[in-house]
Formats: sequence, structure tokens, C-alpha cells
Amino acid sequence: MSTISNSDAIPQGAAVPRAAASAPTRPFYWSLRRELWEYRSVYIAPLAVAGLILFGYLIRITKLPQVVRNADSMPLFKQYLELALPFAIGAAAVLVTGVIVAVFYCLGALNTEKRDRSILFWKSLPVSDLITVLAKVCVPMIVVPAVALVVAIALQLVMLGAGTVVLTVRGPGSGPLWTHWPIAQAFAATAYLVAIGTLWYAPIYGWLLMVSAWAKRMTFLWAVLTPIGLSILEKIAFDTSFVSKLLRFRLKGFLAEAFVSPPHNTDFHTFDPIALMTPARFFASPGLWLGLLVAVAFVAAAVWLRRGREPA
Repeated sequence: MSTISNSDAIPQGAAVPRAAASAPTRPFYWSLRRELWEYRSVYIAPLAVAGLILFGYLIRITKLPQVVRNADSMPLFKQYLELALPFAIGAAAVLVTGVIVAVFYCLGALNTEKRDRSILFWKSLPVSDLITVLAKVCVPMIVVPAVALVVAIALQLVMLGAGTVVLTVRGPGSGPLWTHWPIAQAFAATAYLVAIGTLWYAPIYGWLLMVSAWAKRMTFLWAVLTPIGLSILEKIAFDTSFVSKLLRFRLKGFLAEAFVSPPHNTDFHTFDPIALMTPARFFASPGLWLGLLVAVAFVAAAVWLRRGREPA
């Protein structure tokens, strides 16, 4: 049996086909894809909540024609509650679910790979700790908010479509429904809320990622009890509550920075959520930028901790 030497297999001076040339590995792209493969709750949880809300709304709209017929005898506030409140509740439920998913993702993002020892495999790949952590940061900061926003908007569209069909078929007409829930303004307000909430919660996500990289187990307890313990210690030792005030400000302070309260005599029939937005004040807030700096510091600490960590 004759053998073929390397020089015979590839003639000297022959050009190597372009398809055989090594393509860019795109480590960041595949690191992010890996996160989406492993954490399917990123999109399953918002979809499940949206399905539950839609099921409840489909039951509710059976009485919608009667509500519209009696609308003239109702106060405007009552009309708003009957016609528009389900949309607000549905969108809020999906967005809150997205925040919960992001929190639990961050808690397990760097801890799980230590506990199941898969960190040994991932560290053997030509992917730096920086790229790995940045890919994980993109999930709560970009992927989860985007998924929650799309699901919330799709849910509102389906709910509005279902309500329109019922009101059109059974007579009263869908005009009051569209008036009380102006879809374009609702979409703009939802997108604005998602954007500012994600930026505001960046230091919380950074803190959770850092704890996930540091703690060997019980990451939830370490992440939650540490700030609570500090606030209790401060209160006992100094009789002050700066830590607890800071925690409350970080959890809900963005609402006061990004919106103004509606007037007491607001006419809900012409309610415009866009008029309540104050993006200039929000983006000029020191709390936003200090929080983002703290988030960067936490992420840098997570990178450093992962670099020196071994399996738990």
C-alpha cells in the first residue's frame, strides 16, 4: 500500500482556499450565546407571566361590553380602572418578572460554574475572564430588559386586539378602550421605564455578580443579609440610618427622578403618561452616575475574583 506524503497531498506553492482559513472565533458573541442557552428562564418566565395575565384578561373581557355601555354613568376614574388598569397591571407584572429573573440570574451567574466545577472547562477555553463577566453583565443589563419590553408590548397588543374584537362584535364599539389606553403613549412610557430602571439598578446587578463570584454557597443570603446587617449595625452603633435610606433610594428612587406626580385634578380620560416623564432630570441625577460608577467597580471586582477562583 502506497502512502501519500504531505508534500504530495498539498502541492508546494498551492493557495489555501479561503474557506480553510481560520475564521474569527468571536468569543464575546459565543459567551453571550452560552448564557442564553443555559438560562432559558430569561425568556420563559416573562412569557409564562404574560400568558397568565392574558388568560385572566380573556375571562374579564366577557363583561367589557356592559362596562362600556354603563361608562356614561361612571366617574372617569372608575372608567379608567375598568378599561385601562388591566393593561397597566399586565405590563408591570412582566417588567417586575424581568427584574426578578435578572436578580436570580446574577446570583447564580458566576457561582454555579464553581459549584458544578464547569469553571475548569470554561477556563480552558481561549476566553478571558473579562469577556466572560462582560457577557454575563449584558444579560441583566440588555437581554432581560429587551425581552421583558418586547413581551410587555406584545401582551398589550394582544389584550387590546382581543378587547377590540369583543367590543366590536357585541355592539358598543372599541372607542372608549383605545381612548383610555392610548397605545403609542403606553409603548413609549413602557420603553422609558425599562431603560431608566435598568440603568438605575446597575449597581444592584453589579453587587450580585460580585457576590456570585466571591461566595462559595448561599449567595442569596450573602447578597441580601450583608446590606441589611450593615443597616442594623449602623442603627445600633450610631443611631443613624444612612444605609437603609441608601437602600430605599436605590430600590425606588428612580421614580422620583424620572417622573413628576400627576396633578390631583387629573382627568384620566385624557391621561398622558409622557407628560409626566422628566428624562433631563433623571440623566442629570448624581445618583444615576454614582450608581453606574459603583456598578463598574463591582464588575471589575467580579472579574478579579473569577480570575483567582477555583471550584467550590
